[in-house]
Amino acid sequence: MSKKSIDLTVEGKKELEKELNALIAERPIITEKIATARAFGDLSENEDYSAARNEQKLAESRIAEIEDILKNAKIIRSKKSGKIGLGSTVVVKLSGKEYTYSIVGPVEANPLEGKISNESPIGKALFGKIAGDEYSLPNGNKGKILSVE
Repeated sequence: MSKKSIDLTVEGKKELEKELNALIAERPIITEKIATARAFGDLSENEDYSAARNEQKLAESRIAEIEDILKNAKIIRSKKSGKIGLGSTVVVKLSGKEYTYSIVGPVEANPLEGKISNESPIGKALFGKIAGDEYSLPNGNKGKILSVE
């Protein structure tokens, strides 16, 4: 059973690698917290020990997740075809306001930073269109694509 490839931009890959390196660097610190808390004795009621073990579980889980993402990553690059696709940066007009979005895969989507997934409603509405096209969202709002990079 093969795993589905995960679409990542070059920037998204670098951000994940940076996070992974930071988590790996944190391992000895977490291990030291566990050892210090263990030295206090009875582990059944040792809140510091429980917190450190929980921190370790979260870090190890995230490390495994990032490693899996990077192992299955397919790096996307914006094609200068003029059509909106993965890696494109678009300027749209919606409800009288202009918005700039980068179209990325779901793993690196962060709407607050202007990174929208190609699987999101607006990503789907924009995908494959060119500057000057109009688009419709599932909620009935309509907009216009001003530029595509």
